[in-house]
Amino acid sequence: MELEKKLISYFEWFHRNPELSYEEYGTTARIREILTEAGIEILPCKLETGLVAVIRGKSEGPVQALRCDIDALPVVEETGLSYASEYKGKMHACGHDFHTVSGIGCALLLQERRQELAGTVKVIFQPGEESSLGALKILETNVMDDVEMVWGIHADPTNEAGVLGIREGYVSAAVDRFKITVKGVGCHGAHPDDGTDPIPVAAAIVTALQCIVTRNVNAFHPALLSVTRIEAGKTWNVIPESAVLEGTVRTMNREDRVLFEKRVAEIARNTAVAYGAAAEVEWTAGCPAVYNDEKMVKKSMEAAEKCKLAVVPEESSMGGDDFSFLEEEIPGCYVKVGTGKGPAIHQPGFAVDERVILPTANYLTELILAR
Repeated sequence: MELEKKLISYFEWFHRNPELSYEEYGTTARIREILTEAGIEILPCKLETGLVAVIRGKSEGPVQALRCDIDALPVVEETGLSYASEYKGKMHACGHDFHTVSGIGCALLLQERRQELAGTVKVIFQPGEESSLGALKILETNVMDDVEMVWGIHADPTNEAGVLGIREGYVSAAVDRFKITVKGVGCHGAHPDDGTDPIPVAAAIVTALQCIVTRNVNAFHPALLSVTRIEAGKTWNVIPESAVLEGTVRTMNREDRVLFEKRVAEIARNTAVAYGAAAEVEWTAGCPAVYNDEKMVKKSMEAAEKCKLAVVPEESSMGGDDFSFLEEEIPGCYVKVGTGKGPAIHQPGFAVDERVILPTANYLTELILAR
C-alpha cells in the first residue's frame, strides 16, 4: 500500500478511537505496532502512555525532537464523517490524531532516508497535552537530556489545507488558573444584616480583576483574565456562607505573568476585607508561553519553500500548549498547519482535510533533514 493510503488509514483509526488525557493505552499500542513493523526503534522510558521513537542517522549531527500529542477531548462529535468517533463524548477535536499520524509518517520517511540524516531524531508521542501538563511526563524521563532543538506542529482550521503559519517570537500564551473562595457569614435571605453576604463580594472581585488588564499591564502586551465559573448557594431564600470564583489568566510576557499572580491575590483579599469578608486564593501555574526560535523559524521557511508549501505569518493565540515546557531549556519552533477552513478546534464539527497528511509528513521530514 502506498504511503499516503497507509497514513490516511492510520489517521482514520486514531480518529475513530479517541482516548482522553493519560488514558491513551490503545493509541500508544497502535503507534508502537506501526513503528515496530517498520523496524523503528522505541526508546525504553518510563511512560505509562505515550512513547518515544528514535531514528539514528548514518552521520554525526544534532539530536532533534519532534513532539506529537496524542490525546483527545471530552467532546461529542458532530462531523458526520464516515470514520467518526466510536466513543460518545470523546473526540479528536483538536487535531491530535493528525499530529500523531504526521509524526508516524515522518518517522517512516526518516527511517527510509537514514543515509541522508545527520544526527538523531526522537519522535515523541506525548500524552496529556489537553491537561496542559502532559509534557512534564516527558521531562520526568531522560528523553530530552541530549536534545538540541525541538519541533512541534498544530492543526489550524483558519487556513487552507497545507498552508503553514510560521513566525518568530511568542505565538501561544502562558496558561494559569485561579480559584477564589470568598468566605462570609450565612443567614436568612430576609435578614442580610445578620450575616455577611459573599455574593456581592464575589461580584465586586470579578469587576475589579478586569482592571489588572486595563490598568496594570502594558497596553502593548497581550494579556487577558477570564472568570469562567461562579458558584454560590443552594436555594433562593438563604444567603450562603461562601462563594467560589474560578478562571484563567493568559499572558505572553514573563513579567506580566508574575504580576497577575500577585494582583489577583491582592485584589481578591483586599476587596473581601472591604466588605467584611475574607478570601482564599489558589493559583495553579500551567504551561509557559510558546516561543519560536529565530534560526529554527528560518529553517522552517526554507523547508516550506523546498516542499512548495505556502507560508503566512503565524497568528498569536491566547490558547496555550505544553510544548512550551519542552523548549524552556532548548530552542523550539511550533508551526501551524492549515487543515482546511472550517469549525474551530475544540468544537464538535472540527475536521481535518486528509489531503494535508502526506504533505505534512514530507514537510517535517525535509525540515529535520535540512542542515
